Amino acid sequence: MERKTFITLILSAVFSSSACVPRQYHFVNQKLTWTEAQRNCRENYTDLATIDNMNDIEELLKSVNDDQIEHVWIGLQKTVSYKWKWSLGDPAFYTGINSQYRNWASTQPNYDGDCSNMNPGEWNDFPCDSSLTFICYNGDKGYIPVLQPMTWRAAQIYCREYHTDLVSVRNQTENQQIEKIRNNAPVWIGLFRDSWEWSDQSNSSFRNWTNIGNNGGGNDKCAVVGVKTDHGQWDDRRCDDKSHFVCYEDKLVLVQQNLSWTEALKYCQENHVDLVSVNSEQIQNWVMELTRKASTAKVWLGLRHSCTLGIWFWVNGEILCYQNWAAGNGTGVEDCSEAVQVGAVQSGGDQRWVSLPQTDKLNFICTNYDE
Repeated sequence: MERKTFITLILSAVFSSSACVPRQYHFVNQKLTWTEAQRNCRENYTDLATIDNMNDIEELLKSVNDDQIEHVWIGLQKTVSYKWKWSLGDPAFYTGINSQYRNWASTQPNYDGDCSNMNPGEWNDFPCDSSLTFICYNGDKGYIPVLQPMTWRAAQIYCREYHTDLVSVRNQTENQQIEKIRNNAPVWIGLFRDSWEWSDQSNSSFRNWTNIGNNGGGNDKCAVVGVKTDHGQWDDRRCDDKSHFVCYEDKLVLVQQNLSWTEALKYCQENHVDLVSVNSEQIQNWVMELTRKASTAKVWLGLRHSCTLGIWFWVNGEILCYQNWAAGNGTGVEDCSEAVQVGAVQSGGDQRWVSLPQTDKLNFICTNYDE
């Protein structure tokens, strides 16, 4: 029976697809003020939508199933506190505090502009509507100088269309590398200043305004994403206007209760969808972020061992294509005379997977989506 069930699981796994974003967006077909929409999202999901990158925008737009909707609220609201942030705002791009690296010239910033340039090697704040050459960032291709002068916003649009984004500078080494290709002229970098913050207190600095010069003026202190027009671009609105909105739900949830593996599985299936299946490095990275907050040294995953077949498999039916075992674990020859062996991830160190008896009591991670 176990062999038959497992073969069925394998066949179903062949036709399944892995998650590609850490949030699930939910369009709400109801017009509310921004504050009312925020309350609705917090009661029914996690919060109003947070956006980290262009891929998130595409996923959010897919959730809006009515092409007549003009725009939708997201979780961005203007505050009174201005901060310097990077255009490439995805928190996954930064480690530790390297998003806070700054190399201002001695008299800078003097707050005569909300965008920044490098010249020569040091940074200056500068009016965003000035025209300068600029440096793009493009993943494995590194830094791409563009010699055509543009405003900061136009440079941002260009970099996002043809590369990844305007360049971020995370440390002195990167600063020196960019200085070498600067071509002896001031260049835009991706640093800008604003007072917009996310409802869920996310540190994402990603922005996609239709016109950076018009946002935040007067009483327009809440953000919308254009759907029918300005596809995916953002604008500001009065917070007491009424609009449709998009919420998000965390795809992975750390539960800080100490339960056995079987109890954790039951909890996830009753309150979410399932124990997490880590079938890619990307999902492992999300798991690593969550487990740092765990109150136990190890955290349950949806991973179990079959003594009959001598193999490990996920509760969602997938076999182990991606693996992250600690040395001596996951060998397929676990001791079947003891309690059933299941999988957990270490919450500290290099956060590798380990095999444990299912009777241990640990925190665990649930998923909120069907694969």
